[in-house]
Formats: sequence, C-alpha cells, structure tokens
Amino acid sequence: MTPEELVADACPKIGVLGSAFYFTPETVARGKELGLDGFRFYFLGRGGVLGNVEPAVVQSAFGYFESGLATKMWSSARERTTLTEREVGREYVLASQEFGRRNFAGLAGLEELCGAAESVVASVHPAGLALYAALAAEPLPDDAPARAMQLVTVLRELRGSIHLLAVVAAGVSPMVAHYYRRPGDFTTFGYSEDDAPEITGEIEEAMHAVDAHTDRLMAQAFGVLSEPERAALADGVNRMAAAVA
Repeated sequence: MTPEELVADACPKIGVLGSAFYFTPETVARGKELGLDGFRFYFLGRGGVLGNVEPAVVQSAFGYFESGLATKMWSSARERTTLTEREVGREYVLASQEFGRRNFAGLAGLEELCGAAESVVASVHPAGLALYAALAAEPLPDDAPARAMQLVTVLRELRGSIHLLAVVAAGVSPMVAHYYRRPGDFTTFGYSEDDAPEITGEIEEAMHAVDAHTDRLMAQAFGVLSEPERAALADGVNRMAAAVA
C-alpha cells in the first residue's frame, strides 16, 4: 500500500471516526455535568486544548465558523463552567477515550494502529497546524482502545488543519469552502441563507486543487511509515469503522 493509497482508503474513515464522539449521549451528558450543553462542550472542549485564548483564535483554528457564532459559543461556554479552558479540553479528550473503550475493546490490530499513528504524529512538523499541535500534545492513555481513538482524533485534526491551510493558500474563503463541501450545515455554522455563495466553475476548480494539495501533504505525512505500517494503519482504521457502523 502506497502513502497515496493509504490517504484514499483511511482518511475518509478517519474524518468520520475522529468526530464520532462529539455528540454522543455520553459526551453530551458529561458536558451537562460541567455546565455546558452539547454545542458549547464541543466548542470549549475541542478548542480548549489551545488554552486561554480569544474567540478569534478559536475561529482561526476551527476555520469554518462565522465569527459571531464562534465568539458567542466560546465566550458563553467559558462563563458557564468553573473549569479552565485546558481542563475542559482534557475532559473532551477523556470523552474521546471513553468512546474508544466502549466501542473498540477487544478489537484486533489496535496496537499496530497506535504504533503507526504515533510514528506519523512524531514526524509531522507542527508549523501552521495549531489545533492539531495542541491536541497532539495531550498525553495518551495506556489502553489500546482509548489510545487508538485519541490518535484517530489527532489524525483527523492533522488533515483538517492541513486542509484549512490549503484552502487559504488557494485564495478560497473558508466560508465558501465550507458551503461547497457541506451546504446542508451552512446555517449551523452561523451563516444566513443570504450568505450562501454561488459555486462557480472557478470555485470548483480551486476546491479540486485544495483537495489534491491536502492529499499530497497527507501522503507526505504517511510516507514516514513502512509498507507494513501503512497496511496496519489502514487495517486498524477499517476495523474501527466497521465496529461503529
């Protein structure tokens, strides 16, 4: 399996798996214990690894949210809990770990997946990848199901951060990129229907280039792995995806 084949096979599944714990009943319930509803726990939890920062920093790292919504969610979430941003971020990491324990206990191939994923993370230079770097700095648990899930969320943030860089480098507005990819979620991210852009042929061409650039950089990251390690990462991701299908 080549790095390019690994990108094509694993990255779509990593994108789904890495966010699978966000709004589960267990995650939402933990947020409520901390004084946060599901969406505010998502904002302060996912962004909390960045620390005590202004809303504009979180918007920059997340990329696709309208600034007013990002400010409202981040600021109101901080007001509703007694924990610090980093503490809520760690609670969110723990929620991902618990998701792994619930869904992947006894699953074969997780140790090999973890070894491969950790090699990728160790080799990636964090420049320009703030959200990825912040999450990757969080300590990993010892048990394979939780460790595998946390590493998959880290790989998801890696691709997401790379993709956002590619969007900016291509001169595409993140709002336009978001609408192009997920028009059904446009208003959920804080935009009005009147903000919806016209998707021209030029935008489509630019977004194809963005995707190709993202895939090239992810293949470069996966290139540190040997062929058996790439196969192990793909196999582990496929097993995890099947377990939660």
